[in-house]
Amino acid sequence: MPNLGVNIDHIATIRQARYREDPENPNTEPDPVAAALAAEKAGAKGITAHLRDDRRHIQDRDIVRLRESVVTKFNLEMGVTEEIVRIALEILPDDVCLVPENRREVTTEGGLDCCSRQELLRPAVARLRGRGIRVSLFIDPDAEQVESAAELAADFVELHTGAYANAIGAEQDRELQRLHSAARLAVERGLRVNAGHGLNYLNTPPILALAGLEELNIGHSIVSRAVAVGLGQAVREMCAIIDKS
Repeated sequence: MPNLGVNIDHIATIRQARYREDPENPNTEPDPVAAALAAEKAGAKGITAHLRDDRRHIQDRDIVRLRESVVTKFNLEMGVTEEIVRIALEILPDDVCLVPENRREVTTEGGLDCCSRQELLRPAVARLRGRGIRVSLFIDPDAEQVESAAELAADFVELHTGAYANAIGAEQDRELQRLHSAARLAVERGLRVNAGHGLNYLNTPPILALAGLEELNIGHSIVSRAVAVGLGQAVREMCAIIDKS
């Protein structure tokens, strides 16, 4: 049965809407670390946070406190820049997920192009794995990208489910089949499989049948649901969906 990893970036987004000019003030709210602990208490098996180059939501202080506080698994989403790689090597999260970054995007859109960025990715993957950090590559469900991730000696691929989440009808069925094909190939190549992006309480169940699926990383939908029912209940409801698999 896959585990649920909760992405808390949107908790920090709410905080930064008011406290952007004072990110190190310990009295700011809501606190992403408190949210992470509440998610764990409600059944989440991991916490994800994305330290972006422009620090638009999660801040450096959050990452330090999360590493100190998370008791399940801490997954750091990150772009492949020397600064962020260095921070990861200092903080030592359990996992990192390497993603593309675009300053104009609201959230990560599209997978990492492992095929054309091998020269950049290979040393970063080796440095991170050399310190005992498991490395995941956030990729579109494409055979060439899966093959490239295997060549880079990544531990995981996280399959980008955004196209599936945004599609409707027959197109969504086609996107689901792409995900199934990519997951099967990943398992054949010795890669472990996670998935995420755009998943919610309605479109998650079909994803649970992906070959080798170990973890779903979900953020926006859970935080949105928490506005109505509280974070603990929102996490428990998503865990219940996964448990039915």
